[in-house]
Amino acid sequence: MSDSASQSAVDERLKNESFGARLMKRPELGAIAGVILVTIFFLATADPAMFTLSGVVNFMTPAAQLGILAIGAALLMIGGEFDLSIGSMVAFAGLFFAAATVTMGLPLSIAIPATFVFAALMGSLNGFIVIRSGLPSFIVTLAFLFILRGLSLVGLKLATGGSTQLRGVREAVEDDWLAPFFSGDAFSGLFAWLAKNGLIETFKSGTPKVPGFPVEIIWFLIIAILATWVLLRTPVGNWIFAAGGDPNAATNSGVPVRKVKISLFMVTACCAALVAIITVMDAGSTDARRGFQKEFEAIIAAVIGGCLLTGGYGSAIGAFFGATIFGMVVIGLTYTSFDQDWFQVFLGGMLLIAVLFNNAIRKRVTGER
Repeated sequence: MSDSASQSAVDERLKNESFGARLMKRPELGAIAGVILVTIFFLATADPAMFTLSGVVNFMTPAAQLGILAIGAALLMIGGEFDLSIGSMVAFAGLFFAAATVTMGLPLSIAIPATFVFAALMGSLNGFIVIRSGLPSFIVTLAFLFILRGLSLVGLKLATGGSTQLRGVREAVEDDWLAPFFSGDAFSGLFAWLAKNGLIETFKSGTPKVPGFPVEIIWFLIIAILATWVLLRTPVGNWIFAAGGDPNAATNSGVPVRKVKISLFMVTACCAALVAIITVMDAGSTDARRGFQKEFEAIIAAVIGGCLLTGGYGSAIGAFFGATIFGMVVIGLTYTSFDQDWFQVFLGGMLLIAVLFNNAIRKRVTGER
C-alpha cells in the first residue's frame, strides 16, 4: 500500500463527526426543542405573568414532582425495563411514611430512611420477579400497580378506622429538624433580602411574592445532575446502557446485568418514595389516590426526553426537560383562554411525536433503514 493510500485510510478512521451530526444523536434534543416551542407558544398566547418569577415557580413545582419520577423511570428504561407501579408506590410509600410519623410517632430521622428502605425492598421484589421469571416488566409492574394501590386503600382503612385519608402529618413533624429539607421553601432568607432590595416582586406589605424555592425543585435539580453524572461519567452508567442495549452481550462482557436491573427498580421505587415524602409533608396528609396515573406521565416524560422503548438509549437531562414541558403546559393553560382539558390532547400528541422522532434518531444512530 502506498503512503498516500495509507494516509487516506488513517484519515478515514480518524474522521471527526460534524457538530450537527453529534447534536442529532443526543437523546435530549427533542425535549429541548419541545421546551423552546412550548415557551414560544405561551409567550404568544399566555398572560405575561406566567414568565415572572412566581409564574415560573408555579409551573416548575408540579414539573419537579413529576420529574423526580421521570428521571427514575428514564434510568430504568435505559436499562431496558419499565415500572408501571411507581404511581401506586407513591401512595403506598406515603401510607408507610404517614403511619410511621403519625401512628407510631417516629421522628423524621427514622421515618424517612425507613420509608426509603421499604420502597427499595418493594422495588427489588419487582426486579427479582422480572429477572427470575423472565416475564416482561410491563406485566409484572402492571400487576404491582393494582396490588400496591389496593394495599394503600386497605392499609389506610385499617390505620384510620375506615377512612381513605390519614391526617396529622404536618403537626407530627413540624418541629423536626429534618422537616425543612423535605417541605416548604428553601433560601427564604435570600428571597427576603432580594425583596427588601427591590430585586424581586413583593406584595404591598413588602413580603416577597415568592418566599423561596420549593424544596421539590431543589431535589429535582440535584437528582437530574446526579443521574446525568452517573450515566455519562461512571462505569455504572456504561453498565446501564449496556444492560438495556444488548443484555446478552453485556453479560458476556462481564456486566452484572441482573444486579444492574434490580438496582434500577430499587432506584425508581426510591424516587417514588421521595415524591411521597415531599407531597405528604406539604399536604399534611396522605390518601389512596396519591400518585394516581403518575406512572404513565413519568414514562411519557422520559420518552419525550429521548428514552427509547427498546432500551439502551436515553438521557436524564432529557427526562428533566420532558417533565418541564408537562409543568409548563398543565399550569400554562391556566394563564390562557384555552380549555385545560386540551392538556390530554397535548399529552397524547407529544407522546406520538416523541416516539416517531426517537425512532428516526435510532435509525440514524444505528444505520437501520
